[in-house]
Amino acid sequence: MKFLFVVQGEGRGHLTQAITLEDTLLRSGHEVVEMLVGKSESRRLPGFFTRSVHAPVKQFVSPNFLPTPANKRVNITRSVLYNVMKVPEYFSSMHYINSRIKSTGADMVINFYELLTGLTYFFYRPSAPQVCIGHQYLFLHKDFELPNKHKFGMKLLNLFTRITALGAKEHLALSFRPMRDDDKNRIKVVPPLLRSDVFRQETSEGNYIHGYMVNSGFSECVMRWHEAHPETHLRFFWDRWEEAPVKKIDETLSFYQLDDVEFLRQMSGCRAYASTAGFESVCEAMYLGKPLMMVPAHIEQECNAYDAMRSSAGIVDDDFNLSKLLQFADNYKPDKRFKAWANSAGYMIVNELENLVSDVFMPNMYMVEEFI
Repeated sequence: MKFLFVVQGEGRGHLTQAITLEDTLLRSGHEVVEMLVGKSESRRLPGFFTRSVHAPVKQFVSPNFLPTPANKRVNITRSVLYNVMKVPEYFSSMHYINSRIKSTGADMVINFYELLTGLTYFFYRPSAPQVCIGHQYLFLHKDFELPNKHKFGMKLLNLFTRITALGAKEHLALSFRPMRDDDKNRIKVVPPLLRSDVFRQETSEGNYIHGYMVNSGFSECVMRWHEAHPETHLRFFWDRWEEAPVKKIDETLSFYQLDDVEFLRQMSGCRAYASTAGFESVCEAMYLGKPLMMVPAHIEQECNAYDAMRSSAGIVDDDFNLSKLLQFADNYKPDKRFKAWANSAGYMIVNELENLVSDVFMPNMYMVEEFI
């Protein structure tokens, strides 16, 4: 089968999921003909992604959320106004996505939470079936419990998620734990897509806190805490591309540009992990048995953090108060069931995709065994 990926380029989570699924499909005898990745003026495609994938990578202009002037949390008003101004460019991107689906001869499109994919299927109706994959689709599950706050924001988030999935045949909802499928909403609950490098890490408990912030403005919070606790070693990854690959503040604090190999190496040896609650890195910390603190930067990460807390993975804070993380780490015990769940992801997801292919393309065909 020929698969085409369309990937939201915001953060690292969807990118690493695309890397993992491509590797899994290739090992199962399938082909990924192309990867289309959304881009924006405020983000840059990390080098680890282009180095890790086999399929040709092409980019298109895509909507994104803009941070506040302090570059911390999302500014909804500013984001809406910015994206409205760029609507003509987004229609050009939809035309481009549709043309690539036709030109590549893709049998199926895998959508990693890219808004313009759903809109492309709404306006252009490509013939290749679309499957959406991401943790966000779990928020649409009839049994999923959303945080009891920011209710209007939650409704907007779910509306956004439904738009990404317009025209989708199925939703593969990545989850921290097993749940029943929601057949009415065409939601299959599957394990998180972790990179094979995660499974190969040898873990140890070092003397430093490891971290990742999707918006580099949070570095001020980290530096403020560091000034009060200079004895604690901190190693944080950020998206400030104009800085050196490693910006050493002093002997115990360094900031790193995002590199996935180095990111996982640092995580495997840390004492604890602090992040802005991206689903992928939270799962990596859970798999490696690391206590974690989550500081959500937007409403989607609020849901991630709430769900992770329900799985006893970590704690939530507003401002990177790492003292709370160190206290939590003293009594933390990892959930061994999560490893078994995550290890089954490749088989479960490929099986779902192959079953869907059979349903779409061969509805009237039967296995030979049925007549024996």
